[in-house]
Amino acid sequence: MQKREIYIYDATLREGAQKTGIAFSIEDKIRIIEKIVEDLEIPMIEVGWPGSNPKDIELFKKIKELDLSNTKIYPFSSTRRKNIKIEKDKSIKAILETKTEQATIFGKSWDLHVTDALETSLDENLNMIKDTISYLIKNNIDVLYDAEHFFDGYNNNKEYALETISVAKEAGASWIVLCDTNGGLLPHEIEPIFSEIKHKFGDILLGIHAHNDSGLANAIALEAWNKGAKMIQGTMNGFGERCGNTDLTTIIPIFNLKLGIDCIKQDNLKNLTETSHFIYEMANLPSKLEQPFVGKNAFSHKGGIHISAMLKNLKTYEHINPESVGNSRNIKVSELAGKSSIMHMAKKFELNFKEDSPKVAAILKFIKEKENQGYSFEGAEGTLEILMRSMDMNIQNPNYYRKKFFKLEGFRVFTEMYKDNLMSEATIKVKVGGKDFHTAAMGNGPVNSLDNALKKALVYFYPSIGEIDLSDFKVRIINQEGTESKVRVLAETHDKETSWGTIGAHENIIVASWEALVDSYIYKLLKDRKNW
Repeated sequence: MQKREIYIYDATLREGAQKTGIAFSIEDKIRIIEKIVEDLEIPMIEVGWPGSNPKDIELFKKIKELDLSNTKIYPFSSTRRKNIKIEKDKSIKAILETKTEQATIFGKSWDLHVTDALETSLDENLNMIKDTISYLIKNNIDVLYDAEHFFDGYNNNKEYALETISVAKEAGASWIVLCDTNGGLLPHEIEPIFSEIKHKFGDILLGIHAHNDSGLANAIALEAWNKGAKMIQGTMNGFGERCGNTDLTTIIPIFNLKLGIDCIKQDNLKNLTETSHFIYEMANLPSKLEQPFVGKNAFSHKGGIHISAMLKNLKTYEHINPESVGNSRNIKVSELAGKSSIMHMAKKFELNFKEDSPKVAAILKFIKEKENQGYSFEGAEGTLEILMRSMDMNIQNPNYYRKKFFKLEGFRVFTEMYKDNLMSEATIKVKVGGKDFHTAAMGNGPVNSLDNALKKALVYFYPSIGEIDLSDFKVRIINQEGTESKVRVLAETHDKETSWGTIGAHENIIVASWEALVDSYIYKLLKDRKNW
């Protein structure tokens, strides 16, 4: 790895996925990896525990097909099980099967966990650490060692906690990451511990892994770096078990903007807000409006005295320029507020926009209107690209491409329960090139039947439609009004080459689903054409 003052290690897809309410699909994980690699270029990403579930085993197969540039992908596993030969341990075998060049292994540092959780001896735990690390290194795998519960172990039995680090270091681990697994550490407790470790072990690469149970995970990470840690492990949006983990969307801009240390490339920092919101959408969770740096209210100004001061000098109530992290302020001070994100997406979609173009202003206005209606385009770049390309063709018609390929004449969906059997059927009429096509299809529920009917109608005119499949489907209530609530539907579709997200919003869940489905088909038809 190239030399740098701090390494960022993103554990969103394993550690973050332990947050209650998150269930990432394989497709979700692939899209998140691609987003983090492309937009942030974070150097180290932990993606899962291949020995724990079939989903992560399949994930590692698909990762091989990705262009990861300089990013290193880390599978995660525990040390070998007690009283078993390393060659027979299933989790270690799974690590080898990934054909990885690096892996993260965690072991116990707290004697309480060794005796009460693992129910083994202190010596056997040391053997488990040594055997696992040395075995993987013999198989040409670089090992990053997570010293789990280290700080609790240090406070309970300092000599033993330090001995676990000594064994990991002697076995050949390239990194030793000290974990505050229970989240009870206070920042002032770090200095004497780090000082003793550096005095005892000399030049050792240390990292920090902090949980947020005391609300101090970010402070712990910063203080650990200040005392010598060269790696910070964390998750996007602070996702994680219980109260979460160190929040990379906060730590990264602190390093880049406050400390002058580019833990990611400065040019990539403007993608932080978009990436944060994208991952919220993939997790099917609402974003935290008050989240520092990336929250939608992070630069909102409502108080009259505040706004008065802001109109005179933006620095009076803003500690950074919101556009530096891809965010925007919520008062109409500058007509450019929010345009940076449109320009970023235009570049990504290979649209030749100029910032002062009326198209950019029109797109921004339209997107804000749609968001006010319940839409959210993070995680729905397929729909966003359709809209932006439509308005590039015709400023006054954001539905240009939606009408280019086919026109809906009408549809009907019904669901019937008969003798414990649930049946759904959809009939649909579309017009393509002046020709009407009327068809029907059954499905596993109303949305599936509607999807099947639409595909059946369009594949006759556009055979490539047969290549796509709906891989994920999320529904979220936007406003709390019982069964009358407006809902947002996020659909994820894939073909043989890639996947894309589309969105719909409406009081009627079928209409919202229809909007998302239509855009998924439109995106495929546009993607198949070399000249959009």
